[in-house]
Amino acid sequence: MSDVPEAKYLVTVKNVEKAIKLDEVAKAELHSVGMMDDKGKLKLKGVSPKMLKRMKLEAVDCPVLSKEVGFVQCYVCSNFHSRISGKVYCKGEPLQLGQAS
Repeated sequence: MSDVPEAKYLVTVKNVEKAIKLDEVAKAELHSVGMMDDKGKLKLKGVSPKMLKRMKLEAVDCPVLSKEVGFVQCYVCSNFHSRISGKVYCKGEPLQLGQAS
């Protein structure tokens, strides 16, 4: 058994001054799976409000989308495997149209 999860990419989490907004596709996906209410407030199970606030001020350079996305969008993506010591383990699989990330 290995301590390193199986992942195609290892992406560094970085802090940003201002939160990166979720795009409309991501919002629609979060709403459809019940992670966002009608008012647009995130409801991530197992994540405290304090941790969610910190997550909103973090970003990653997504290797799948080839752009910088907020960590919340990365966290709810189907490719997200885990986050260890400021690094995200990403499966790197192609995403279907209409998916959150």
